[in-house]
Amino acid sequence: MNFPENLKYTKDHEWISLEGNVATIGITEFAQHELGDIVYVDISTKGKALAAEDVFGTVEAVKTVSDLFLPAAGTVIEVNPALEARPELVNSDPYGEGWMIKMTIDTPDDISKLMDASAYSALVS
Repeated sequence: MNFPENLKYTKDHEWISLEGNVATIGITEFAQHELGDIVYVDISTKGKALAAEDVFGTVEAVKTVSDLFLPAAGTVIEVNPALEARPELVNSDPYGEGWMIKMTIDTPDDISKLMDASAYSALVS
């Protein structure tokens, strides 16, 4: 499985990429593999300020629905518009076109508490 070194990871299988105080968030290759074929992504938190580990949406696969947890406190500023018509992008490109949200980070210290690629790889092994 692929866990890019430039990302940070949560125990709930989300990844986060930070540029300044704007973060891009999605689910890991491991998570999308475990869920199976993703058929719907529901994120209605745009414009909302949320705490770290709050639910920011759900992802629906053929057999299950799973909550999506925020890796850090902040405000959701963008939802990936491509996922409405093509939720399968989460399966085919989880770290690229399958990203889920962008947010501003309130507490940069939240990021330092997350796992790097090797720690996350050990978690899911």
